[in-house]
Amino acid sequence: MTVHLSEVAMAAAITVSIAGVSYAALNTDRIGSTAETVASRASCRSVDQAILGYVAQHGTAPTTIRQIQPWVQGDIAAYRIVKGRAAGPGC
Repeated sequence: MTVHLSEVAMAAAITVSIAGVSYAALNTDRIGSTAETVASRASCRSVDQAILGYVAQHGTAPTTIRQIQPWVQGDIAAYRIVKGRAAGPGC
């Protein structure tokens, strides 16, 4: 019986994959807190949508990120408004 290198590589990949899934299954607290942290951040698109909501209600573009806070759920501290559009992570 001969074992080929591709068979050894496949067995190693499966072993590493199973180990990773097992670690994730046993470490749910850390994974859950990471997911909550990411979910609490607003996206560039949601900030742009909030800007549109502000314009629809006030008839003028907002000048500060604080003005659109009521239209956004999540943390928008990393964003700013440049020429009426969101600027920041992912924009």
